[in-house]
Amino acid sequence: MTKTPDAARRSDRSRRAILDAALALVGEVGYNKLTIEAIAARAGVGKQTIYRWWPSKAAVLLEASLALAGDAETDAEWTGFPDTGDLAADLKHVLRATVDEFNDEKYEAPTRALTAAGATDPELGARFTEQLLEPQLALYEARLRTAREAGQLAPDTDLRLTVEMLLGPLTYRWLLRTAPLTHAFTDALVDRVLGGVANVTAR
Repeated sequence: MTKTPDAARRSDRSRRAILDAALALVGEVGYNKLTIEAIAARAGVGKQTIYRWWPSKAAVLLEASLALAGDAETDAEWTGFPDTGDLAADLKHVLRATVDEFNDEKYEAPTRALTAAGATDPELGARFTEQLLEPQLALYEARLRTAREAGQLAPDTDLRLTVEMLLGPLTYRWLLRTAPLTHAFTDALVDRVLGGVANVTAR
């Protein structure tokens, strides 16, 4: 008896091949030189297969970047933003994991290319911000809000500004390669930032 092909499994396999191809190619040639034709050839599918699921290379990259972020969480056995009661330790734990991801070749090249692409393509940048960046920033804000409510941070602490003070220098150092990205750097960053927003009456 001939087994009926599993169309769903074949589709999932093709979609993943396309996403993997897009990530590999954008890391190799950059966003501007990336084409649907090249993605299709690398993935071993027809160009129309891609257009059946995505309207543009930007849309392919958006889904690929979301899948990449999911892979990173899986590789790190992500169980959610930690809340041990020690805010500094929790932030250091997450930022150290971020450093490890940025320094991993599997994620570094495509993430750098995707970041650059988002900066030059306003539509892509806006969608990346909405679907990838904002959910991540919200996790930091939620943890800081818990600390503020516990009296660990000053009552008037601006949560978004504090998140940006934590992530801004890290992103700057990574993008411009001004210095090595290390655990020691992010640990010092956390200490400096929290030193400025800590509730002095709780010390």
